[in-house]
Amino acid sequence: SSVAERTERIHIPIPVVVEGKYDKIKLSSVIDANVITTGGFGIFNKKEKLALIRTLAEKGGIVILTDSDGAGGVIRSYIKSALPKEKIYNLYIPQIEGKERRKSTSSKEGTLGVEGMTDEVLRGLFSSFSDRMGFSGSAAHTVRESITKADLFELGLTGAGSAARRDALCRRLSLPAKMTPNAFLGALNILLSKEELYEICKDEAADA
Repeated sequence: SSVAERTERIHIPIPVVVEGKYDKIKLSSVIDANVITTGGFGIFNKKEKLALIRTLAEKGGIVILTDSDGAGGVIRSYIKSALPKEKIYNLYIPQIEGKERRKSTSSKEGTLGVEGMTDEVLRGLFSSFSDRMGFSGSAAHTVRESITKADLFELGLTGAGSAARRDALCRRLSLPAKMTPNAFLGALNILLSKEELYEICKDEAADA
């Protein structure tokens, strides 16, 4: 197969939850998806993060891909306990002994995490998941125009006096209030097209 075929990222149209930023960096070379990190055990202290994952899962489900060690199992169980069973797709990496180059010590169980997997292993995992789910290649991936920071400003969702408008939109979309601008923008781009956002804001203005 050509290099282009080998390096084309697998499109996964639903969010993928991993533990840390290095897992996210690793996955971004293999899949084209919205990857959300739990910040390891940080998820236990972040009600907003869990609320965001819950909202995103309602749309079309989410994939959970934590490390195959004890800590990864605890994080996976915690997320699963907060979501409806039918919205969760559990993917598991194989238990391979070793330690990530970046780390001075290996995990307690001495196995590699998501970031330590080869591209081949991750590609195999996601391509079989994609086939099973019927996400057919890039043909099914209709490229829609992204919502940008400029749009948010134009719609009065950022800038002076925008907090109340933003909170109203968050309530309407079941998003956690007080999200950072980047998290807010990321969530909007998963939930809505640019047109839909402008429509909703027009409605809100009419109702106001």
